[in-house]
Amino acid sequence: MGANGGLPLERLHEAETWIFDLDNTLYPPAADLFAQVDARIGGYIAEFMGVDAIEARRIQKHYFVTYGTTLRGLMTLHDVEPEQYMDYVHDIDLSPIVANGRLDAALERLPGRKIVFTNASVPHAERVMRQLGIRDRFSDVFDIVAADYVPKPQSDAYQSLIARHGLDPARSVMVEDIVRNLEPAASLGMTTVWVRNDNPWGCEGADSPFVHHVADELTDWMESVTAHCRDRGER
Repeated sequence: MGANGGLPLERLHEAETWIFDLDNTLYPPAADLFAQVDARIGGYIAEFMGVDAIEARRIQKHYFVTYGTTLRGLMTLHDVEPEQYMDYVHDIDLSPIVANGRLDAALERLPGRKIVFTNASVPHAERVMRQLGIRDRFSDVFDIVAADYVPKPQSDAYQSLIARHGLDPARSVMVEDIVRNLEPAASLGMTTVWVRNDNPWGCEGADSPFVHHVADELTDWMESVTAHCRDRGER
């Protein structure tokens, strides 16, 4: 368990709320679910706009860069119905995800409430958590709909999360695989944990001071944190 920003481990023990990203955080990136979602987004654009796959890909990435999510671009420019879009793009095969009993046990031992904070939808998050066998460990999912379709890392999404759940940022921990999504959390006073990965998009800025702790592998890291919490409680 590393610490770039130098925050003491005690900040983790004092946490009242743990906020976890979903995709590529609660399950390993090797599952590569995003490749399926990415293909579904391209397929949706091709069908909706009547364009070929190459043009659909160009539009998809242009909207993503310009608006933060492809959906936001489609809503802004084409009045796309977001629920129908989300159902379409998340209609994927979850079999690459396997149940993780160790993570489930670590989450159960972790003091405080646990919330998923995702740019995806509640139905997608529910399916993924059930596939992992960890659904019962989370009190709620704060998704892109709850954020009024404002995606991470835009600060309004974090403010909405805080308001919805009455969070004390100073006693909250955010766990993410994408570094830039941790910067707003840290600026609000949260303790941050980056789940290390090889994705250049996710790694950019990994040496920044707003990355307080680094988990080389989430389950191992969670087990080390819960063991440390238990040892402190037994003193």
